[in-house]
Amino acid sequence: MTFPQAIDYLLSFADFERSGRFQDRPDVAPMLSLLHRLGDPHLGRLTVHVAGSKGKGSVAAMLDSVLRAAGLPTGLYTSPHLHSYCERIRLDGEPITEESFARLTELLRSAADSAQHTSDGRQLVTFDLLTVLAFLAFHEQKVQAQVLEVGLGGRVDSTNVFETKDVCVITPISLEHTASLGDTVEKIAWEKAAIIRPGSTVVLAPQAHKGAAQVVRRAAAEADAPLIEVAHRYLWRRLSHDLRGQEFHLEGPHGALQIRLPLLGEHQVENAATACACVDALRERGHLIPDDAVVHGLASVSWPGRLEVLQERPLVIADGAHNRDSARRFRQALTDYFSCQHALFIIGVSADKDVRGLAEELTPAAAGVIATQAQHPRAMPPERIADAFAGLGVATEVVKTVGEALKQAVAVVGEQGVICLVGSLFIVAEGREHLLGTRAQR
Repeated sequence: MTFPQAIDYLLSFADFERSGRFQDRPDVAPMLSLLHRLGDPHLGRLTVHVAGSKGKGSVAAMLDSVLRAAGLPTGLYTSPHLHSYCERIRLDGEPITEESFARLTELLRSAADSAQHTSDGRQLVTFDLLTVLAFLAFHEQKVQAQVLEVGLGGRVDSTNVFETKDVCVITPISLEHTASLGDTVEKIAWEKAAIIRPGSTVVLAPQAHKGAAQVVRRAAAEADAPLIEVAHRYLWRRLSHDLRGQEFHLEGPHGALQIRLPLLGEHQVENAATACACVDALRERGHLIPDDAVVHGLASVSWPGRLEVLQERPLVIADGAHNRDSARRFRQALTDYFSCQHALFIIGVSADKDVRGLAEELTPAAAGVIATQAQHPRAMPPERIADAFAGLGVATEVVKTVGEALKQAVAVVGEQGVICLVGSLFIVAEGREHLLGTRAQR
């Protein structure tokens, strides 16, 4: 099996990311059955599980980087990817090779096909198989620690296949995927808090919605799981920043650190504080992680597409802000980190997103909007995006591709202007491919 053949095989199953149609499931029994057929490759190592609406990928990447700096062989599983499916499965910080990806897919195929024929009518989905691939890779590589980002929700997510875990992390919760997870932050928080297991330590990131925090506290108490609330036990203060990162001072139960973070945004400082709280949780469970590993790990973390400067003249900033809360934070960061009051926005989102909420948050900073769409089956028609911003008085136009939108934006703003490429990570990926020449393998 070649890498393209492996991708074709995986995409022959139902794929929520591409279709937008969530397959309702009462539990993760099909995943557990498939894993058992393969020898339970998900078990036998330190496990940190990260759920939330925003920031969960950043926290996972930060913690993985710290654990590697502490000398632990690690496996990191995240989604979605920017340019290649290989990015989702990282071994000691490096994406799995296409050769290993294809070989493990071949190994997985016979077990998955057998599981399909003997199941009770419930079907495996693409994300199930990608998750199992990650566990197979981690088992083969003999990693000692795995950091897993939830795909959607938590309760019946493909990653939620453990009776015990070391640390369960809940990052900021907001309204998202309401058709699948519920129409209030409390309902969504209940889905995400279902990753908590008895005996695990729960790390709760700062929450904008009190109701979400209350749900997580209750879930931790019911599981008799110790709870670390980052907002209550840690203090942080930004010291300086430039276009490539920021420095901040962090104080916690185990002392104070001065940290350089190559990611921008106040929310990334909060994510880093959450990652440090995870480190302290692991320390309290007997794992040796020195302070210099925390400092070095955070200084070397890579997590592109999140408030990322792609070009300086003109300034092009890319970010996967796709809901009201993340759009608000992006607009605040424009002022705080770039001294920018108005910018030309290139915007594209997936069809299920709250484009009205996005428009209401970004309009105060929008000198104009170019609405576009990614080459992805779930992309929202750009005319809907343009209508949302035009209804709020913003000058808008529609350009069909991200590359053409960037060319047009650069011509309009000149070298001194600011262009913001915002919305889905699929839009960000195509912008990176256009400006940086990154090879696309979607």
